[in-house]
Amino acid sequence: MLWYHYVFGAVLIVASIIITVVVLMQEGRSSNLSGVIGGSSESYGSKSKGMTNEKKLERVTKWFIAFFFVLVLAAFLVFLFV
Repeated sequence: MLWYHYVFGAVLIVASIIITVVVLMQEGRSSNLSGVIGGSSESYGSKSKGMTNEKKLERVTKWFIAFFFVLVLAAFLVFLFV
């Protein structure tokens, strides 16, 4: 194995751990549904104030998943043709 195999492997492992942590930090979708069924104490005005932490975590998750996808594709192509 060449050195870049180890580099790709290490970066993929670190990226997958970061994605796992960011996903686990997010709130579950079931909490939103329970507010609809049981009645939520939040008003519309309090929900739409700027970007919440939940929205930020969703955005970070999407970017890390896109980065992970590109990295896996690049690693596959390098391993296939080099």
